[in-house]
Amino acid sequence: MNIPVLIVACITALALGAHVFVGTRETVAIAPPEGDRKRTGHWVQAMCAFQMLSVDLLLVTVALFAVAIMDFGALERSIILLFGLLYVLWGAAWVVQMQWLKAHGIRLFRLPQWLVWFACAGLLFVGA
Repeated sequence: MNIPVLIVACITALALGAHVFVGTRETVAIAPPEGDRKRTGHWVQAMCAFQMLSVDLLLVTVALFAVAIMDFGALERSIILLFGLLYVLWGAAWVVQMQWLKAHGIRLFRLPQWLVWFACAGLLFVGA
């Protein structure tokens, strides 16, 4: 059993739960007023994209649990490194987006999900 990969699988499962239950509720709360068709269209698009990440998180969680528990032989190291790269890209995308938006009062440590993704990447690189 690969303990660093198992830890990342557990963290990702928690992130999936938070994303689906807390994130969906928060995103529903910012729905535009009834009758604002343009903003409603943008909001629906954002909700759909938000839930696409739920599918990604689910698939990554299942795959990481499989890698942590099963033996994938010679491919295992490559699979883990590929997932490590994915987490680095998730973290980088988060940081770049936050810096690009420069929302008033919102700093990197106000929304630290990027830090979780980089920590997961580190664990995966250790587990490889």
